[in-house]
Amino acid sequence: MGCCESTQPDLIGVPEELQKDLEVDRRTALGGILGVAALAVAGGGAAKADAASTKLKLAFCGQLLCVIPYEVTRARGHFADQGLDVQLVYTRGGNAAMQALVGGSVDYAGTSFDVALQAFAKGAKIRRFASTGRLPLFALAVAPKQKDAIKTIADLEDKTVGVSALGNADHALMLFLLEQARANAKNVRFAALGTNLYDALRLGQVDAGMVQEPALSLIVEAGGGVLVNAMDIADATRFLGGSYEFMGVTVRAEERDRRLDEMKKLAVALKNGLHDTRTIAPDEVIAALPKALVAGGNIDQLKTIIARYRTSLYPETVTIDMASVERVRKAHIAAHILAPGAVDLSVLMDTAALGS
Repeated sequence: MGCCESTQPDLIGVPEELQKDLEVDRRTALGGILGVAALAVAGGGAAKADAASTKLKLAFCGQLLCVIPYEVTRARGHFADQGLDVQLVYTRGGNAAMQALVGGSVDYAGTSFDVALQAFAKGAKIRRFASTGRLPLFALAVAPKQKDAIKTIADLEDKTVGVSALGNADHALMLFLLEQARANAKNVRFAALGTNLYDALRLGQVDAGMVQEPALSLIVEAGGGVLVNAMDIADATRFLGGSYEFMGVTVRAEERDRRLDEMKKLAVALKNGLHDTRTIAPDEVIAALPKALVAGGNIDQLKTIIARYRTSLYPETVTIDMASVERVRKAHIAAHILAPGAVDLSVLMDTAALGS
């Protein structure tokens, strides 16, 4: 599972890819949007970094839409401008990145908040201090055969909804959507389909499903519908009540104080990178990505996705929005993967680090 799906981090040991000289598996980033291409090296720092720069390792989920702001920040020299030489370490999902952080293999981890929340609940001593993504990478789509019958979330009662797995981030989000719509989740059947979800939805084996891009666009092209596109800030505001904390950066709690100045510099660099990600031409965004990341892929499709979603997905600032955080917590409680009161968000979320 990618960082956008699984919510159950393994906090013991060192991820396999880090044991193998920090090998990078970019297949998660490329899957669906760009095809498959893999590198056996970790992402390097910006060319402007010099020997005097502070060297850091930042592990993150390899899903492409999660990757983009970090690679743009690196390629456009924002890390180097802050005196940082940041090695971007791709992992097979956010759980592996969190495992690497907790195990001491890297200095920082960029993961979905779902992963950080569950890791903290399981005892990980971590602090989340910066946000780089404000929406989940999911949409609730309707099968072509059901487009005319299912018009609202409430219409999903007595229907079957596909998710990657029960308890995963998409399942939690779906339950939160049902709760927000005052629909009875007990009357909705869930099918755990993993990577087969798109085909099952297209063929009408399920009535609706939680999909990502480019599956969403393909379902619409096939005649399907969209009930909620959580990747769009307007839909997120309407159906979720606002943004929904997603990608962000975490540090080990015991290192927080001594790294505070470094954390602030990292945040400034990422803020500048987010600005570029939101404003430069899609061609320039793609140019900032490692060539091996986009080789052989559908570049036109990627450009369309970047142009369509970037101002919704990526925030203007790295400052943590606690209302956004609270929505994710409520979703995990609704999915019964987090007990009420199990996590003190004032401890996990280090809003003081950046002066927010």
